[in-house]
Amino acid sequence: MIAKMNTNTYGLLGYPLGHSFSRAFFTEKFEREGIDAEYLNFELPNIETLPQLLDEHPNLRGLNVTIPYKQAVIPYLDELSDEARAIGAVNVIRIDRSSGRPVLKGYNSDIIGFTDSIRPLLKPHHRRALVLGTGGASKAICRGLEKLGLEWRYVTRKRPMTVPDGSPAAYLTYSELTPADLADYTVIVNCTPLGMYPKVDNAPTIAYAALSPRHLLYDLVYNPEVTAFMREGRRFGATVKNGLEMLHRQAIASWEFWNAEK
Repeated sequence: MIAKMNTNTYGLLGYPLGHSFSRAFFTEKFEREGIDAEYLNFELPNIETLPQLLDEHPNLRGLNVTIPYKQAVIPYLDELSDEARAIGAVNVIRIDRSSGRPVLKGYNSDIIGFTDSIRPLLKPHHRRALVLGTGGASKAICRGLEKLGLEWRYVTRKRPMTVPDGSPAAYLTYSELTPADLADYTVIVNCTPLGMYPKVDNAPTIAYAALSPRHLLYDLVYNPEVTAFMREGRRFGATVKNGLEMLHRQAIASWEFWNAEK
C-alpha cells in the first residue's frame, strides 16, 4: 500500500486483514472531521519486516495491531505503557519521530473498549467469568474483568505446562467444563476467533443447554453481527453482545494515544 506524500499515515498491522473494520472507521473519521491523514492496512506475513515498513513510510505516526502480532510485536518497541506491560499484549503503537528515528511506544486499548462496553450489561449476580481462549486479546479481557470486580478462569483446549506467577485463575479445559461450572460462572467471554466470517457456523464447545437468563455471553467476534456462540446463548435466554462496540471504543482510545502530549 503506497502512502500519500506529506500526509500523516496511520494503519493496521496484522496478517491476514480481511476481517478488519479499522480502515473504514478511521477513513470516515478523517473525512468527517477534516483531518489531513490516511489509514492503510499493512498485511505483514512476518513481523520481522516491521523495521522495513517504518523506513518505507516516513509519515507513519501510529499503528493498530491485531492477530497474530499483539505479543510478537513487543520486542520491536522502545517503551510500553503500564497497562500493556501488565497485560503482556499491545494493540496500539505510537510512533514518535521527533528525535530523528522512530521511537515506538506500545499501548493496550482493548481493556478500555471491553470494560466500557460490557459494564452497562453487568448485574449484581455477575461475579465470575469464564474466558474462552488464552491469546493476546484474552489478557486484556482478564485485566478488564479484574477492574470490574469479577473473578475469572481461563477455558482452553489444553492445560498449560506452567501457570503464570500471580495469576488469580485456574485453567479449565473444555472437556473439564461442567454444567455446574456454567451455573457458577454467569459471564462467558469468547476470546477465540471461532465463528468469525467466513467460518460462521463454528462456536466454542460448551454445554449451551446449561445456560439461563442469568448468563451474559460476550463475543469479541463482530463479523457476523450474531455469531453462532451468541445464537446458542440466546436459545437459552442469555443476554448476548458482540465485539463491535468494543472495537469502536478501542479505536477512539487509539486516536487519543497517538495524539496525546508526551
